[in-house]
Amino acid sequence: MITITFPDGAKKEFEAGITALDIAKSISEGLARKVLAAKVNGEVWDATRPINNDAELLLLTWDDTDGKKTFWHSSAHLMAEAVEAMFPGVKFWVGPALDSGGFYYDMDLGDRKLSEEDLAALEKKMNELAKTNSPYVRKEVPKADALKYFTEKGDEYKLDLIGNLNDGEITFYTQGNFTDLCRGPHIPHTGFIKAIKLTNVSGAYWKGDEKNKMLTRVYGITFPNQKELDEYLAMLEEAKKRDHRKLGKELGIFTMDEMVGQGLPLWLPNGTIIIEELEKLAKETEEAAGYKRVVTPHIAKESMYLTSGHLPYYADSMYPPMELDGERYYLKAMNCPHHHRIFASEPKSYRDLPYRIAEYGTCYRYEQSGELFGLMRVRCLHMNDAHIYCTKEQFADEFRAVNDMYLKYFKIFGIEKYVMRLSLHDPEKLGQKYINEPELWKETEELVRNVLIESNIPYVEVKGEGAFYGPKIDVQIWSAIGREFTLATNQVDFAQGRRFNLTFTNQNNEPEVPLIIHRAPLGTHERFIGFLLEHYAGKFPVWLAPVQVKVLPISDKFLPYAQEVQGKLRAAGVRAEVDDRNEKIGKKIRDTELYKVPYMLIVGEKEMSENKVSVRRQGKGDAGAKSVEAFMNEILIEIKEKRNN
Repeated sequence: MITITFPDGAKKEFEAGITALDIAKSISEGLARKVLAAKVNGEVWDATRPINNDAELLLLTWDDTDGKKTFWHSSAHLMAEAVEAMFPGVKFWVGPALDSGGFYYDMDLGDRKLSEEDLAALEKKMNELAKTNSPYVRKEVPKADALKYFTEKGDEYKLDLIGNLNDGEITFYTQGNFTDLCRGPHIPHTGFIKAIKLTNVSGAYWKGDEKNKMLTRVYGITFPNQKELDEYLAMLEEAKKRDHRKLGKELGIFTMDEMVGQGLPLWLPNGTIIIEELEKLAKETEEAAGYKRVVTPHIAKESMYLTSGHLPYYADSMYPPMELDGERYYLKAMNCPHHHRIFASEPKSYRDLPYRIAEYGTCYRYEQSGELFGLMRVRCLHMNDAHIYCTKEQFADEFRAVNDMYLKYFKIFGIEKYVMRLSLHDPEKLGQKYINEPELWKETEELVRNVLIESNIPYVEVKGEGAFYGPKIDVQIWSAIGREFTLATNQVDFAQGRRFNLTFTNQNNEPEVPLIIHRAPLGTHERFIGFLLEHYAGKFPVWLAPVQVKVLPISDKFLPYAQEVQGKLRAAGVRAEVDDRNEKIGKKIRDTELYKVPYMLIVGEKEMSENKVSVRRQGKGDAGAKSVEAFMNEILIEIKEKRNN
């Protein structure tokens, strides 16, 4: 017999070899019909996989993130089965579930290009296959047998994957007529998949390397019912209208230029205003919280990154070194080592701690070209970075204060849905992906967990996603239309202090190594402005809008008065422009609406004679006539209070 422990702490004995699905059936048939997978001792398993030892068990349904991911990864296999049935000889690379929802599969179709008609036919085939209720069957396979199987298929992509695996690590999954190399897990059978949409086809270099062959990447989304698919597709249509790349171009926020290089955005005047407003907000907030501002260079010697450990763990994401005066220099990929050297520049005592330094630092990361995406994945980024050096006793208060800063920003920007994702280390990868300090990992992870619990902040735990030097929080936020974004990280560092020999003199007059908190509440300009463009659909709140007021004279006769109004607004610190084109007032209003300027002030004979303006609010229409002074007072209060739309 084995003992199964449930999330509420209850324990029950079962025969060894029982599955999570059988356990669900023993509770209720209704529950069993919803179970997609299970967490067994924290690891996601097939619901049909035998459990042979005592275990903690969590049943996963569509309501769980890991349940959805299992559902979507299984859907990728269903799509692959349909592709193989329609296009014999196809070869597959990888087909993961996406954090943002859905899945893709990279495949080699030879010279064939998929059309819209092909996608429609594949959807039809997937629906046919789903209705067969074919079980996903897991099989452990010796490496020699796995190599033989894919050698006979002539599939160099799977052979490459197998080459990096050892005996005991290789599993095949079969559903219907399709067998794939896969570590799983999968849903019990294809019948759970009720609604299917293949959304996009693109090219993707094998392994993300532009030197390799271009594969075909097919994206899709599936749901357990048609209603949820319909709602998702409606959201997708709204997302197209809010695409930050489209709005960024239309509103003059940023541009990309091939002559400058991929992933290196150029900020246009309107975008630069938004950047400056965000920096102003960050600086005011951080000054009030006791941060001191610093500035660091864009390059540094190789020795610093060897000391920090970034080169061994992070080299693939850094630009190649430059050879100068017999030294190797790297473009700065992160600000932290520079900040550590600032901490070390003068002796510190416990009276100097917590020591908080902040910088909007420019970093350069060599993202693979196939992963670049508008402002969301770039090679040059401006980070709202800061580092806090504190004692272990101060840690909880400092970490809580950082989280409170996040909550303040969420309120300002109208972010209502969020979750902190606590990213932990993987004990099996100590010394490889993570610094080999098991006790420190355990201690610092518990410190962070306790702060989150005590602060009553919603959070989830994810194994194997921590930084190499300590646990971190990835801040997940949702836009106004329900799309999820990773905003920023809040990281704990127990290693860099020792690596850089950072110490302070404690109350016993002894040297002590500080704990370090890395935090970036507003993330990077690039990612956050990309998020805000979608979140606001380009209709920025007044305090953040590049142009806050557009003055529209009815004819050239009233242009001097319009310029006088503009002058008063600008003198008061309001970003105002005059539309001096020789166009009819109706067109001026329509164009200003399209440019999403918050306020329009229309001036004609009556307004000029009464020293007034006719006010129109973006998206709301006529707000009546007001004196220039009255309007100015109102908008200045709105700007000062940073009111959200």
